[in-house]
Amino acid sequence: MKNKYLKLGEILKSKGLVTDQQIQHALEIQQRTGDQFGRVMIKQGWITEAALLEALSEKFDLPVVKIDAYSIDPAIVKMIPMEMAQRYKIIPLFLVDDMLTLAMADPLDINALDAVRYQTKLDIQEALASAEDIEAAIKKYYSMVSYLDRMVTSFKEEQVIELKEDQKNETNLDETDEASIINFVNVVISQAIREKASDIHLEIDEAEFRIRYRIDGILHPFSHPPKKIAPMVISRIKVMSELDVSEKRKPQDGRFRVKIGHDELDMRVSILPTVHGEKAVLRILDPRNAKLELKDLGFNTRTLQIWDKAIRKPEGIILITGPTGSGKTTTLYAVLNTINSIHKNIVTIENPVEYKFSLINQVQVNVKAGLTFAGALRSILRQDPDVIMVGEIRDSETADIAIRSAMTGHLVLSTLHTNDAVSGIFRLIDMQVEPYLITSSVIAILAQRLVRKICPYCRDKDEEGVRLLQERNYKINNETMQLYKGVGCRECKQTGYIGRTGVHELLLFDETIRRMVLENEKEDEIRHHAIKNGMILLQHDGLRKAFNGTTTLEEVLRVT
Repeated sequence: MKNKYLKLGEILKSKGLVTDQQIQHALEIQQRTGDQFGRVMIKQGWITEAALLEALSEKFDLPVVKIDAYSIDPAIVKMIPMEMAQRYKIIPLFLVDDMLTLAMADPLDINALDAVRYQTKLDIQEALASAEDIEAAIKKYYSMVSYLDRMVTSFKEEQVIELKEDQKNETNLDETDEASIINFVNVVISQAIREKASDIHLEIDEAEFRIRYRIDGILHPFSHPPKKIAPMVISRIKVMSELDVSEKRKPQDGRFRVKIGHDELDMRVSILPTVHGEKAVLRILDPRNAKLELKDLGFNTRTLQIWDKAIRKPEGIILITGPTGSGKTTTLYAVLNTINSIHKNIVTIENPVEYKFSLINQVQVNVKAGLTFAGALRSILRQDPDVIMVGEIRDSETADIAIRSAMTGHLVLSTLHTNDAVSGIFRLIDMQVEPYLITSSVIAILAQRLVRKICPYCRDKDEEGVRLLQERNYKINNETMQLYKGVGCRECKQTGYIGRTGVHELLLFDETIRRMVLENEKEDEIRHHAIKNGMILLQHDGLRKAFNGTTTLEEVLRVT
């Protein structure tokens, strides 16, 4: 045992944190009091808790985790009684197959490991965490488990009617049960807002009811409530959204507003019937998180200058392309915010209207009432517009009207679903837009993606990423061959990332590109000419952001 402690002392000494005399003195105190060697060092004020965890991680080859980076499933927490968690300073993090990852303050506590193995009948993967973090997590999660248990046991079993394929599910609740469901939904929404999630997914399958949050583009588990309360939770969301509670066979869309402090947030709701029940997705439209200045969207200086000139043209069409969730609508709003003026009549057609602007006339598509993108666009042309924003061009009719509007003295802004900028040309051709109309109207096409930004509080060099680029023979100046990554900390909830930014690819139409489109040149040939004239590809723009420390190589390769 003494050799083990000496080895830990040697690790601390090698880091310049303690001296031989301090190690010997700590050993004497440890032998006299029975206290842990590392705790003695901390109590003497020679090292910090973080330094001890780092040394233990090196000694035992275990990861150090920040527990508040995890949204721990209450069902996992319940595997270990609270008394056991408090006694051994442990808390379970997650379960994969038959392996339970357990955060521990003391990796030498064999009794704790044996107790957990006996209690759960699972294999244990250890992780290190500070005692303070574990105690805070025990207080947080066991109180949540207690609340959920009280809520679920308060429901009368006969009040929950299982869904049947040939009948509607009517669930009648008394006032107590209704209050519990209302509180539960409020907790789910409030926590999502605190976590800065963009979406809440409530989904049910054969085995469980699952809640997940999308944070910085990635889905993270929040909770696995009892499956039997799923219909009541979905019904509550329908009531809030003024949807038909009795209709469970058709998709429904709605929205509602919530107040957080002095701010009001819009929640966009989509209900979708699945084979196991209804799934709900809530989009959180938080104006506090909206970046409506072009300079905040990640444009490099040259691309931003070209883009700014393009959007100030008096007529023509400008397109933004990318998959769902790539920030196209945010960029459109930033463009509108930039060119908005008392001297311009700006009209938008959106589905739905996400953020509201003064001086801009915003129209919400209503298919049931016959108000489609194409129909609204025809009416808008009689409103003497200067600028028209069409939320999305998704069919030939809308594409044709938008193109012809751009040719008759209007600036038209819209989006397409294509992978890159040049593909936008051929998507329009697929929509049966004549090439001569494209060359006469299109000013520019911007492709974009969103990448997560490295946490500035735990950014470190990424030597492995540099080696990967060298193996792929990327021709980049050796002076800039440095990449970075986030190692994980409290600020970023152990993910290594905080926030997102855009990577862009801007195709500006010139006479050569117009001629190539008219002559039906191949996509690769148009792209080659654009690159020769200075177009930066999505991946290359991403790599520039990786080398300046904004994002990681892993993120760039993931999205491009």
